[in-house]
Amino acid sequence: MRLFIGGVKQLNRTSTLTESEILEETDTVVDKNVTWKTYLAVSKTGIIMSNLITTFTGLFLAAYYTGTTLTADPLNSLLALLGSALIIAGGCALNNYIDRDIDPLMERTKERPSVSGELSGRRILTYGLTTSILGTIMLAMTTFMAAVIGLLGLIVYVVLYTMWTKRTTTLNTIVGSFAGAVPPLIGWAAIDPGLHPIAWSLFLIMFIWQPPHFLALAMKRVEEYRNAGIPMLPVVAGFAITKRQIVWYVAALIPVSLTLAHFGTVYTVVALLLGIGWLGLGLASYKYKDDIKWASKMFIYSLNYLTVMFVLMVIVHMF
Repeated sequence: MRLFIGGVKQLNRTSTLTESEILEETDTVVDKNVTWKTYLAVSKTGIIMSNLITTFTGLFLAAYYTGTTLTADPLNSLLALLGSALIIAGGCALNNYIDRDIDPLMERTKERPSVSGELSGRRILTYGLTTSILGTIMLAMTTFMAAVIGLLGLIVYVVLYTMWTKRTTTLNTIVGSFAGAVPPLIGWAAIDPGLHPIAWSLFLIMFIWQPPHFLALAMKRVEEYRNAGIPMLPVVAGFAITKRQIVWYVAALIPVSLTLAHFGTVYTVVALLLGIGWLGLGLASYKYKDDIKWASKMFIYSLNYLTVMFVLMVIVHMF
């Protein structure tokens, strides 16, 4: 695997505003038309919902394998889910706060409240810190381990990913994957702080799933990332190397998903078929003339793969 570090120095920005000018505008703007929907926008509800699916799966499976049920202590389950939602929302808001200088340069982020002026940088920072703290407290009310995992995920996402590697190296996707893989661990730890090997299998599935998911997105948005000076792999190394890495990650995901083959025949067959289907689509990249169209298909497939897999894990334990 080729790694490209310091790629951001090779990129040129096309914005007419300097970073300091953009930050000054967002920090001095007067908040306007602020509603609860505005805060939901900086919380990235889509990310929260997808992560709550994996958190719930970890929570449900931990209850199952420890011989209890979620209804045995509904408050604990509620705190785990709400705490996870808040800490994820906090991390996303802090990401918005930190990225105020580059978000105006990207089509998919230029309408964020942090860019449009609906929320000032100061208010976003306050909101992000407050929700992160509340989320951590709620997780601590389940188990100390759940709070530790949630806090570590937050630190990795905000500091190691958003503040550092996102702007300096193509390794940013790997670093971000660590943070994105902790929700099922949080859910499991809320019931079983000992973290059974099954919990780590859930973590690994999430960890390996994320690079092909986000690299496909990076291919779709390659010009936006280039314009913002973000050294995503397609920007620094090109599509050929990116496609090769996507295929390798998808191939690695198949055996990792089968570490949970003891979930039963239905799970094993579906996991195998989904994995082979994704790998087949990945290998088809060499026949596609339109790389962007292929990347879009891979991105959509990745979303469906994650949802089906984690919902299936719950269903096969209900009957």
